[in-house]
Amino acid sequence: MPSVRRTVAAVSVLAAAGSTAAAGHAEVYAPPAPAPALSAPALDARYQATARDITRALATAERVGDEGRTRALSALLGPGRRFLSFDPRGGGRAVEVLGDLKHADRIAVVVPGADNSLANYDSPKFVGGGGRALYRHVHATALGARVAVIAWLGYDSPSTLSTDALTSGRAENGARSLERLLTGVHRVNGRARFALLCHSYGSVVCGKAARRLAPLPVDEIALFGSPGTTLRHVSDLGTPARVWAGRAKGDWVRYVPHVRFAGLGFGADPASPGFGALRFDAGTGPHSGYLRPGSLALRNLTLIALGRDTEVTHA
Repeated sequence: MPSVRRTVAAVSVLAAAGSTAAAGHAEVYAPPAPAPALSAPALDARYQATARDITRALATAERVGDEGRTRALSALLGPGRRFLSFDPRGGGRAVEVLGDLKHADRIAVVVPGADNSLANYDSPKFVGGGGRALYRHVHATALGARVAVIAWLGYDSPSTLSTDALTSGRAENGARSLERLLTGVHRVNGRARFALLCHSYGSVVCGKAARRLAPLPVDEIALFGSPGTTLRHVSDLGTPARVWAGRAKGDWVRYVPHVRFAGLGFGADPASPGFGALRFDAGTGPHSGYLRPGSLALRNLTLIALGRDTEVTHA
């Protein structure tokens, strides 16, 4: 069982790397204040409450001399930016809305993988920067389309150099958070259809969430740069949505052993023919380049977000 041995060896390396990390630091950031429940009438109040949470966290960052967090939080308070939720504790969480959530016909939710945090949120390689690239490309592709994008850092993204990145624990917690988000957004806008765009470890989150989300109008799920979902076949997701999978030719995730053993690993490769997903062409590029402007992957993910399935190029 060489693939299992490789997985166990990888766990040993990651555990050794994790053991060199600091045992932890006292949390200086306060939890977010209670916010109005998501609904159409309360949406603006929700945005305002979250802005106050970010402002308080920024004041704390300045007081304790946290320069990296100060820069990141200052950017989140830029003109026109709106967040459904925010939590500065730990690596941080932030759920940003791009576009008109109330009146959108379609809502695309970008679900990120490992190593996402408030510190790198706005980088083009991570969820905030990637979400903005998707939003711009959607509206360049479909002028006048009523589409909103949610950049969802709504769970504790694991570090690649940790054993958390080889188990589904954080994904299970993330799936519950994702279900709460989409349920709330559906109360805000009961007409819109959802597309989930799930990168890397985020595809494990989406795999865990798919059955929970079946009652909601999710009609597209795209898994890209995926290490697996812990499931053997697309039918095991328990979703009526069309499920897509893609992997760029330069993505290192192709070397991940597709096994699941003693709770480690994520099983079948969603981009393999045997998994049964619709396979889209993700072109060439690195693991963090799927939402890079000008990439073939971004073009096809945009079409999936728009529900224009017949225009997607297949692998």
